[in-house]
Amino acid sequence: MKRICVFCGSNPGNRLEYLTAAKELGHLLAAKKIGLVYGGASIGIMGAIANAVLEKGGEVIGVMPQHLVDREVAHKNLTTLHVVKTMHERKALMEKLSDAFIALPGGFGTLDEFCEILTWSQLGFHKKPSGLLNIVGYYDLFIKFINNCNAEGLIRKENHEMMFAASNAKDLLKIFDDYIAATNNLEPKSRFMES
Repeated sequence: MKRICVFCGSNPGNRLEYLTAAKELGHLLAAKKIGLVYGGASIGIMGAIANAVLEKGGEVIGVMPQHLVDREVAHKNLTTLHVVKTMHERKALMEKLSDAFIALPGGFGTLDEFCEILTWSQLGFHKKPSGLLNIVGYYDLFIKFINNCNAEGLIRKENHEMMFAASNAKDLLKIFDDYIAATNNLEPKSRFMES
């Protein structure tokens, strides 16, 4: 993997663990020489992961629509900042630049981006792994919802198995490594790892 796209909140959230997890993931990416692709903001969990990668000398690529740049939330010290016109262009470029996708805690935007990338995988537009970094159980209810969609016959088993989850960055990256190593002849298996 050369680059991983991370979807996450532009707010810090109410728990220190969210920012801590962002920093840990950022440091791990930099140590593994994996570049970060993200939404380009300097604030919230987004800013925390970007700063963590940068402070360890890693590559950080931001992708942000012009209207958010105009609101002065763009990070000023990134390796590269791509300014696009629309949110649709943003998501398309983030997918193109990345080899895998992680969702840290976030709100509507994070869920939109993560679900769209899973949908693209379901439709065969890419074969890149997608996973939830389920910090202190943040995504437990979402995972339960997705499991219920599968049980109710609204998400097929093979598509349900495209989504991975782990409670820490090291385990999630190990899942990605295993997936990518076998991606040419492996149907993904859903793994929800807990430490």
